[in-house]
Amino acid sequence: MYIIAGLGNPTKEYDKTRHNVGFAVIDELAQSYHIDVSDKKHRAYCGKGVIEGQKVLLLKPQTFMNLSGESIRSALDYYKAEPKELIVIYDDISLAPGQLRIRLKGSAGGHNGIKNIIAHLGTQEFPRIKVGVGEKPSRMDLKDYVLSRFSKGEQELMDEAFREGAQAVAMMICQGADRAMNLFNTKKRVAEDQS
Repeated sequence: MYIIAGLGNPTKEYDKTRHNVGFAVIDELAQSYHIDVSDKKHRAYCGKGVIEGQKVLLLKPQTFMNLSGESIRSALDYYKAEPKELIVIYDDISLAPGQLRIRLKGSAGGHNGIKNIIAHLGTQEFPRIKVGVGEKPSRMDLKDYVLSRFSKGEQELMDEAFREGAQAVAMMICQGADRAMNLFNTKKRVAEDQS
């Protein structure tokens, strides 16, 4: 079984913010593959289903971003899954809005959710999909930026990225990460409306 975890913060206050793009990709997967993500287990909303013939658990940790590892560790332990059977989806400020970057391992790169997952799993070797949310403007505090919402032009790119993020997950689990990296890591976009 694959465990697919999208990172974000719970409660309506954080809905559709830059930090919650992981939740948005999970929502896209849930809709595309008719998976109900309403069970409350592992300190998360989750749902079991099948994507391209593979059993999956979709996971939206409700621990707040900085404690995401608690929820993910609980799910991996329960299903006796290995870190290589995990795919984590999260925001990346070093990528342009809507840009995807798939990696099989790596450091947290300053992302506190990933830092916590690495601490709980004891390894950096787990697949992840980074979803670009754009670089922080120099005048803004990082926390304020990642908790802000997208401009209209950015949102169009992000909606496309959420669909592509869901396609990337499906490709990773049925055709392999290399194929998904070749296809999705090369696409570049620029928002027309940065206002």
